[in-house]
Order: sequence, then structure tokens, then C-alpha cells
Amino acid sequence: MRRLGFLGPPGTFGEQAALTFDPAAEQVALPSNGSVVEAVRDGRVDLGVAPIENSLEGAVNETLDALLRAEVVSIQAELVVPVEHNLIAATNVRMEDVQVVMSHPQALAQCRAFLESRLPNARLEAALSTSAAVAAAVQASGAAAVGTRRAAELNGAALLAASIQDVQQNKTRFVVVAPEDAPPSGDDKTSFAFTVAHDRPGTLIGVLQELSIRDINLTHIESRPSREELGIYVFLIEFQGHRREDAVADALAAIEARSHYFRILGSYPRFQEASD
Repeated sequence: MRRLGFLGPPGTFGEQAALTFDPAAEQVALPSNGSVVEAVRDGRVDLGVAPIENSLEGAVNETLDALLRAEVVSIQAELVVPVEHNLIAATNVRMEDVQVVMSHPQALAQCRAFLESRLPNARLEAALSTSAAVAAAVQASGAAAVGTRRAAELNGAALLAASIQDVQQNKTRFVVVAPEDAPPSGDDKTSFAFTVAHDRPGTLIGVLQELSIRDINLTHIESRPSREELGIYVFLIEFQGHRREDAVADALAAIEARSHYFRILGSYPRFQEASD
């Protein structure tokens, strides 16, 4: 049985993604999204599931930075999980009793409008995960947490308010990371990271043109600080196609030649949502 790491404890959206991807795997709860990637790198789990992008808050930088650090880890799959946030507290706590709201920073940010309108005087407190926040909140006086219904059930807590996210169609895209990426499926995406000379105009455009002239569809571009010098960034790009396809392989070779740093993060099947 393969071991599948996720951000724990049980009751997080990471667990939901892991169970969706492979309910037969041994589910291994880990303390952070970065540690999920590191556990795959170190061989402590066979696969890991970590969020990479949310439809409200954008990139999950912790996961992106962990992927850039873990050179031997690749993206093998992606999946999209609908996200419903709930305000959760011990059964004897009322809305007017709440003085502090705990959760993962991403969850708090995704519920900003509700928290500002309904609990404007409550202190927001960051936690390592939504599930850990629920566990802590039920033990604290005047506390509530933003989390999942499953986390409420696991901790014997009550829902003070349901579906409190700012936008009801809230979704998080997760990636499955492994020692290797996936073979071609016929409908794939490829992710890679690179840096270019920051003191010469047109270097980023030149990279993008290598995709454009080969009719490769760019689906996402993100940047992260290189941590080398202010103003130098690592760009992360996703596009349709598999690295083993001739046009894609040619484009990647041309981009590598233009880059100071270059790394293919993986090719993997494009997730198909039910509405597609």
C-alpha cells in the first residue's frame, strides 16, 4: 500500500484531496504543506498532496517554494477540490461570545468579508491547518475556528455559520507530488521554473515567444523571489502539452538555452472537472 502525505490533522481540505485522489492509500498526516513536499523528497511517503492555487487568494506560496527547493520531486497529477468554509466552535459558544477566530491564513483570507461584517472585533489568529484550528478553538474560551464540517464532527463541535467563504464557488487546486511525473495521457499540462537575465530587456518575452511560435497554450504564470537578490524572480509557467511531445520538447530546450536557471517540475494529466 502506497503512503500518501497531506496537511493534517484529519479534517483538512488536504485530507479531502488525498482521499479523493487515492482512498485506498495509507493516509499520512503531516504538519505543513512544505513538509508534505519534503516527505516525498526524503522518501518518508510515496506521494504527497498539497494545494498550489486557490480561486480567491491565488497561489499558495508555501507549496511553490517547497517545490522549488525539492529538486528531485515532480508533479504527477492535479485535482480541484470545492472549498466550503464554516465557522466552528464548542457547542456552548454563541456568535456573540467569539473573541478570537483561528484558522490557516489562507482560510481566514478567503472568509475576509464575513469576518469583517459579522465579527469585526474578533482577533484573527493563524494556525498551521484548519483542522488544528478547530481542535484548538473547542478547548479555548471565546474562540471559534474556520474549518470543514468533517473537522467539526471529529472534534464534537458545532457550526455557528455555514459556507462563510467570500465567494460560494471557491475552489482549490492541489498537486500530487512524487519522485517522477506522469507518462503522456493525450490531455496533459507541463510545469517548469526558470530565471532570466534581469538586466536585459525582452528576456521574459523571448521565453514566452518560444511557446507562442509553436502554438503551445500558456495556462498559468507565477513568480517567486529568487532569494538571491532583490528584483530577481523565479518564474513558474504551466502550459498545455507533455514534455515528451516534439513541439513541447523543442520549446523547453529553447527556453533552457535562454535561462540562467531552468527546471521542469513535471508533466501530468489535466484535471477534468464535471462541468467540462
